[in-house]
Amino acid sequence: MISFRNVSLIYPNSQTTVFEDVTFEVGEGEFILLIGSTGIGKSSALKLMNGLVPHHTGGILSGDIQVDGISTRGVRPGELSHLIGIVGQNPIHGFVTDIVEEEIAFAMESLAIPDSAMRKRVEEVLDLLALTPMRSRTIATLSGGEQQRVAIASALVMNPKILLLDEPTSALDPVAAEEVLAILQRIVHDLGVTVVVAEHRLERVIHYADRIIHIARDGSVRVGVPAEVMRESEIAPPIVELARSLGVDEMPLSVRDARKILSSAAETLAEISPAKPSAREGASDTATIVRIKDASLGYEGKRVLTDLSLEIHSGEIVALMGRNGAGKSTLMKAICGVIPPLSGVVSIEGKDPSTFTSAELVRMIGFVPQNPSDLLYGRSVIEESSLADDDQSLPPGSTLATLDRLLPGIPESTHPRDLSEGQRLTLVLAIVLATDPRILILDEPTRGLDYPSKERLIELLKSRTRMDRSILIATHDVELVAELADRVLFLADGELVSDGDVREVLTASLPFAPQVTKILAPQKWLTVKEVIDYARAKPGSRPPSHR
Repeated sequence: MISFRNVSLIYPNSQTTVFEDVTFEVGEGEFILLIGSTGIGKSSALKLMNGLVPHHTGGILSGDIQVDGISTRGVRPGELSHLIGIVGQNPIHGFVTDIVEEEIAFAMESLAIPDSAMRKRVEEVLDLLALTPMRSRTIATLSGGEQQRVAIASALVMNPKILLLDEPTSALDPVAAEEVLAILQRIVHDLGVTVVVAEHRLERVIHYADRIIHIARDGSVRVGVPAEVMRESEIAPPIVELARSLGVDEMPLSVRDARKILSSAAETLAEISPAKPSAREGASDTATIVRIKDASLGYEGKRVLTDLSLEIHSGEIVALMGRNGAGKSTLMKAICGVIPPLSGVVSIEGKDPSTFTSAELVRMIGFVPQNPSDLLYGRSVIEESSLADDDQSLPPGSTLATLDRLLPGIPESTHPRDLSEGQRLTLVLAIVLATDPRILILDEPTRGLDYPSKERLIELLKSRTRMDRSILIATHDVELVAELADRVLFLADGELVSDGDVREVLTASLPFAPQVTKILAPQKWLTVKEVIDYARAKPGSRPPSHR
């Protein structure tokens, strides 16, 4: 269905190739997972498949790419629209209408599909992706996860033979992600559609994949079944890392497989209660940074959250979780002073954040929104970093040094718009982190980040709390929460329904439990690192064997 023959690609003004003499084929009705480091070229690979590269982006392309027997060299991307649907990494950039139902119908209207067929397809896809209740909503009022489902619906409604998706679950809560992936698997099996998914959160999708295309740092590509690729890949989900640490030969790809393969180790660990971390214990006795009391939050008189009361203390890392549209971004904006409370009190160190001067805002609050590229206005990475240093009166090179800690190797001369979504996010994180605010507020900070980049971010954030800074993170990344957070706030139906220790909250939830928790239940293990640390703490011991 998709054929790459000796494909090499280099972008304008770049000194390195994205791909080097790549050859592979994707068959009809395959579920393909595309993996690689942040900024390695996964999005470029998807755009090569539908002809956007190099027709719209420029660049030098050698070799040949064919889609259903049609060479992408000889046709414009629009001429492949009947074959290929694509959902970008940041779907809001691709919307052309304001209303959900109109956006889903737009492509069919452009092709003059009869009204009766159009209406039937729209109704089917609305039901398929649970979008019926929001069919008349304005897209701008939807959460990031809801917008992502609208983008997927807009692609599916065209009945494509090939569906390309760039991080389709990055803004979805665990339940919604499972539903979307199950839908994708169903159209693969029932309709023979070829699905290619580029994704960093492998724990969500790897067990659905028929094959993996792994893009290496040198531009080469390896194609194989998931178990084979995972044996050597430097990028691997927690379930594979756990198997490796236990010396397992067979690579499990799902929790079900892991419970079978690691049964002996699971039985041993099930008899041990993981030690509670001592770090930042007693945080509730430290200074209160954020206080919310009996607050109702929303927009233009419409309540999103009601009767909300909570505190965030100095040195705490607090995770904000809940379904898409639960009100996480609304709460963050209220803390930043972007929206005033409809009633009640929101304060930072006893002061209303909406009354802060510009200097006070920079000193007190660092906010990275869900679409961080909106904050970038420089013409290159080095210019953006230098402007940030100048604006905040930082020593020259401060922002660039923070960026290099988070994601080494980003070319300084690259325009921010030419960076991958993960690289742009990292650049904004570096700009905000360099200012050293009192409280750092991050909305989905791991979108587009691979596992090594995520580990570097975790270490950097942990180091900040040792300086009595506070961090609030809204995320659907349960593995990040397990590694990083002290407390979890869980929002649902406009209310705060849970506020507790990260171990207690995550292990008590089936959909929001990390992979290690599910494998090693009933004991409350959260991360692979805990298992490894347990083994190292016992003199002369190694992780419990699976044999």
